[in-house]
Amino acid sequence: MLWSLIKIVVFLVLVALATIGASYLLDTEGGVRVAVAGTEFTLGPLQAVIALLVLLFAVWVVVKLVGLVVAFLRFLNGDETALTRYFTRNRERKGFQALADAVMALASGEGRVALSKADRAERYLHRPELTRLITAQAAEMVGDKRRAEEVYRALLADDRTRFVGVRGLMKQKLDDNDTETAFKLAEKAFALKPQHEETQDVLLRLQAQRHDWDGARRTLGAKLKHGSLPRDVHRRRDAVLALSAAREVAEEGKTVEAREAAIEANRLSPDLIPAAALAARQYIAQGKDRYAARVLKKAWEAQPHPELAAAFAEIRPDETPEQRLKRFNALTRTHPSHPETRMLDAELHIAAEDFPGARRALGDLVTSHPSARAMTLMAAIERGEGASDDLTRGWLTRALSAPRGPQWVCDKCQNIEMRWTPVCGNCGAFDTMTWREPPSGEVVLPTGGEMLPLLVGTTEGAPTSVPAPDAAATGGTTSPGGPATPDATTPGDVPPVGADRRPTATSVPEAEVIVPQDQRDEANATKK
Repeated sequence: MLWSLIKIVVFLVLVALATIGASYLLDTEGGVRVAVAGTEFTLGPLQAVIALLVLLFAVWVVVKLVGLVVAFLRFLNGDETALTRYFTRNRERKGFQALADAVMALASGEGRVALSKADRAERYLHRPELTRLITAQAAEMVGDKRRAEEVYRALLADDRTRFVGVRGLMKQKLDDNDTETAFKLAEKAFALKPQHEETQDVLLRLQAQRHDWDGARRTLGAKLKHGSLPRDVHRRRDAVLALSAAREVAEEGKTVEAREAAIEANRLSPDLIPAAALAARQYIAQGKDRYAARVLKKAWEAQPHPELAAAFAEIRPDETPEQRLKRFNALTRTHPSHPETRMLDAELHIAAEDFPGARRALGDLVTSHPSARAMTLMAAIERGEGASDDLTRGWLTRALSAPRGPQWVCDKCQNIEMRWTPVCGNCGAFDTMTWREPPSGEVVLPTGGEMLPLLVGTTEGAPTSVPAPDAAATGGTTSPGGPATPDATTPGDVPPVGADRRPTATSVPEAEVIVPQDQRDEANATKK
């Protein structure tokens, strides 16, 4: 409102000034005499001013006409002019509009529309770094891999788009399972842009699949350097790679190198179970039993595991069951309520033929945390205490359909592996194997599973747990269970504590279980 008032006031002032000037010129005497082609013109003051203004306007018009003619001639010559700039702006407006439509179509899943709009944008803009990527993605969306590959190859010619082209070709080769070519492209992409996180992950995964542990450790170092990996995760994964290298060196018979690599892996991540077990076995081979025991105890404190108990048993392979029970107290007193500890303690008591102690060690594990291993231990305990064959067979029957307990499970695809591996055998993910119970731990028999107790016996009426006594009554330990495989009938035998074996009481022959062979095979296949 104020600005409008100001403009009106200024306009009135200018009109007033012009009026005053015109009146002044009219009142002024004299004039201007102009002679043109022998003709004289006498102009008054006001007429002279008007003539001057007309003359100036005519000169301006002539200048503009001359400029227009010059611009037209330059336009015909191909030079940049106002006309060319106008047409350029018009093309850019249409091109960017087509590019925006292509992006929207791509986001909406309309691949063919995106291809058409991208081609239109390319005709108007001539900006391949903008349009070719959309064309490639749209071609992949509609399944035209050949055209997408052509576009990616065309992007390699420009330094600004070379990384995009290499990355696109790499992803295509990964989709085609051409890991050899994908690996070379991943190395090229990593060389072009080492800070790119996706390229780092792809290259690390491919290097792990190819067992290129040294290259994988360099890539892992780059991830730490560029801030795409926390330091604690870097140490853990570096330990995984060092452990993998140690395993391969050990398989090649290079004991010294394997020993150094295993010890380094355990140093980097003391709670990595396979690294601790391998390092302990290397210490045992050197005769350094105290170092081996220290490594295993530290790993057991982090998480009890059968492989740790197996390595701990190898420290004294010729000891008696009673001596082993006493020595294992260094492990079983840690995490005494853990199912693994309770089962380990029960197996050690079974090996020493202390079946009441084994029952106390196992406690209520068969009801609170049932597993095939706990059920088998109960069958061994019952048989050792002289229970009937029906009762023993009933426990073995329950073991057929019980969960197998913790296993090496991939956190990404839930695949189960028999032993720890740095790379999942199903999805190829790196460092995703975790010792835990799988999502579905129940084993379902194909048919007739509910009839097995009627055929082989029942566990009804059998005590499943006894309150744990004090430490003096149990030979200095109140801890229960673990990974050994005892023989309940052979006095003096040392239980072969094995990480990869589930406990089976040899005093209860499997042949005595009256189950059809084909049904047992199907049950075992289901469990696997």
